[in-house]
Amino acid sequence: MRNNRILGCFFFFFLSAFVKGDDPYRFFTWTVTYGDIYPLGVKQQGILINGQFPGPQIESVTNDNLIISVFNNLTDPFLISWNGVQQRRNSWQDGVYGTNCPIPPGKNFTYVLQVKDQIGTYFYFPPLAFHKAAGGFGGLKVLSRPLIPVPFPPPAGDFTILAGDWFKANHTALKAILDSGHSLPFPDGLLINGRGWNGYTFTVDQGKTYRFRISNVGLTTSINFRIQGHMMKLVEVEGSHTLQNTYSSLDIHLGQSYSVLVTANQSPKDYYIVVSSRFTTPVLTTTAILHYSNSAGGVSGPPPGGPTIQIDWSLNQARSIRWNLTASGPRPNPQGSYHYGMINTSRSIRLANSAPIINGKQRYAVNSVSFIPPDTPLKVADYYKISGVFSLGSISDNPTGGGGYLQTSVMAADFRSYVEIVFENYEDTVQSWHIDGYSFFVVGMDGGQWTPASRLSYNLRDTVARCTVQVYPKSWSTVYMSLDNVGMWNIRSENWARQYLGQQFYFRVYSPVNSWRDEYPIPKNALLCGRASGRRTRPL
Repeated sequence: MRNNRILGCFFFFFLSAFVKGDDPYRFFTWTVTYGDIYPLGVKQQGILINGQFPGPQIESVTNDNLIISVFNNLTDPFLISWNGVQQRRNSWQDGVYGTNCPIPPGKNFTYVLQVKDQIGTYFYFPPLAFHKAAGGFGGLKVLSRPLIPVPFPPPAGDFTILAGDWFKANHTALKAILDSGHSLPFPDGLLINGRGWNGYTFTVDQGKTYRFRISNVGLTTSINFRIQGHMMKLVEVEGSHTLQNTYSSLDIHLGQSYSVLVTANQSPKDYYIVVSSRFTTPVLTTTAILHYSNSAGGVSGPPPGGPTIQIDWSLNQARSIRWNLTASGPRPNPQGSYHYGMINTSRSIRLANSAPIINGKQRYAVNSVSFIPPDTPLKVADYYKISGVFSLGSISDNPTGGGGYLQTSVMAADFRSYVEIVFENYEDTVQSWHIDGYSFFVVGMDGGQWTPASRLSYNLRDTVARCTVQVYPKSWSTVYMSLDNVGMWNIRSENWARQYLGQQFYFRVYSPVNSWRDEYPIPKNALLCGRASGRRTRPL
């Protein structure tokens, strides 16, 4: 008993060293296992968390401390990353291989993270070894604190929808296809919350309004979301309250999350909730059920159709999504009090994706560099000053136009600088880009070649701040971003095959001041691997 008390004191001291003591704690214990799943009617090996596919929902409030102990009962090393959680001053908890050593089979690791100054709709997922194709993902929502005004009345219910494309093949078979240098086949179908056609039901009361949080957790495909006979009022995108425009359907690209309000104002029966693929031939479709509690009948007729390959439609809808300047975000001050468009950028970075063949195999690249994982996580190597793991400047600020090559690519950046990043897509497929550790302002997107004159079309007043942005075929998208978060941050394609085969790199945001004010030190419980094996973190 005495030893347990001592260990408890050590663990409490460990937590208090990293998180603000007056903010609430939420504790989670997760056991990760393989298990049989049948999402498309075929038996597959899935990744379950506490026996669930998808995994448990994380419910939190701004500034909560999330203490998540993960026990890895797989036969493979495992990690979990937190899509959209900014990990303020704490890239040690980001959960990607560039920052964290994997959890070995049979071992556990406790993530200690805080949803600092955030609200909104996000999700978590497993980033290693193409595990995402087997599950291991779940919803993560951050509610506003009780005294912070929210720009709409409390909904009668709050539903999470995790949707995306799916393959009948096990993740190991898909990984083998990519490792052999080939492209993935076309997906076999779409899922809503881990289930196929009409496999999930959302029950509502007539006359009441509900919040639906929709995330595209798929691997390769943009989707369109709609509800038969019902309009959707957009209220939040990845932590930003939006102007409350009304839509009959919404395009949601890989890795993106949206919140909509839906009022059950139709005749009491059942209605289709529809997810269909975008920019694909053929078009994949799946459905769930919106069930009125006083329903007089089931769904009828075919599911309503939606847009299929129309790019202009999607681009115009994306441009219509605007910041609610008068609404509070995670703090009581209005979102619009931050005048992002009045700050001069100190650096312009242009990033172009490509699909080179390297050594006879299909790879994907950013500015001609196809990322290869190092033998030691970059953040760990940087902390211990281990040479030879990576080189700063190993990826250019601009497209090179040259052939692709393999490299562990890391770009250097200065803390507190304000940058313009232009994503340029010369290919015929939609791209989706995510930046860990940050929320950025999507100031512009258009077709054709980006030039300095394109800046004249930027929205410098009320564009939305988010963490994942699409780039349409033969098009560009530009974001403004304040580098206010020190750490080693992953910039990646959310197309998981492209990410796996090299369309990613790391952004090292550096402060020369060795201070907890700028960045937390290495966690005491950090796992060490590769060339850092056998070293010490910090004494208890």
